[in-house]
Amino acid sequence: MDRKLLMKGKVKEAYDLGSELEFQFTDNISVFDKIIPTRIAHKGETLCREGVFWFQRANKMGINTHFLRYLPPAGMAVRKVDIVQPEQLTRQSRGNLIPLEFICRWFVAGSLYDRLRSGEVDPETLGFPAGRKVTYAEPLPEPFVEVSTKLEKIDRLLDQESAISLARISRREFDSVVDIILRIDEDIKRNVEARGLIHVDGKKEFAMDENREPMVIDVYGTADEDRFWDKACYEQGSQVDLSKEYVRQHYRQTGYKDLLYSSRAAGAAEPEIPPLPAEVAEQTSQIYIKLYQMITGEEFVPLDQATRIRR
Repeated sequence: MDRKLLMKGKVKEAYDLGSELEFQFTDNISVFDKIIPTRIAHKGETLCREGVFWFQRANKMGINTHFLRYLPPAGMAVRKVDIVQPEQLTRQSRGNLIPLEFICRWFVAGSLYDRLRSGEVDPETLGFPAGRKVTYAEPLPEPFVEVSTKLEKIDRLLDQESAISLARISRREFDSVVDIILRIDEDIKRNVEARGLIHVDGKKEFAMDENREPMVIDVYGTADEDRFWDKACYEQGSQVDLSKEYVRQHYRQTGYKDLLYSSRAAGAAEPEIPPLPAEVAEQTSQIYIKLYQMITGEEFVPLDQATRIRR
């Protein structure tokens, strides 16, 4: 089958198969919109197989997705969607990417905690009582859904009305997307808690299908898109990240994250992201493998190269 490279993303490649697209998941890794010059062994395969796991569950739940079939060891065939800039969309557009990322948070963690400490977000917005002192890793009273841009060089958060306007969707369509997110996250929670994980937060992407119904695209519930904590450690009072958050924390501790964000705020040249130390890269690989096993309940055995689809 002829395949034409359409896009090389930070960690994923897309190929045109004619009536379908093929995603190939690489061992590259990125944080803070920067590609790290270090490859993580088995990362692409574990992410792909996690994505297939969740898409198969979503399809059984009657949730509309772009997933068609698995292409071992690190690929999947998906339905095509048009990627166009927001100004080219209308309220009647079909078969197009919704140019937004949806982040659903269940615990106080990551950038949300940073914004709480700085006063950018107040506890009342998250459903806490007025004046409540919110602590890190505290469960949120209710799921908190945020929306950011998708096609801009650096993502920025939007309020709901701005998101609806930018994406040329209706309030009903926006609410339908949020409902799908909550259904999926409840399914993730039911599955992973039984295998020793806490689902902290995660992002999802959507498109409008040919009938202008929301359709889940990309992947979700993986170590790149979501944050997971070890459940036993959490119950003992500590948060052990089983996700890409481990790598983010490395760059926070080295001071790179603060340097990068201060440069962005000042409009200055961004510093190059340093490679990961060998021991951090190895630990990251083990995290991806362990997370795959805890998500799916299956031992991770890398698929033999001979199982690759012959092109």
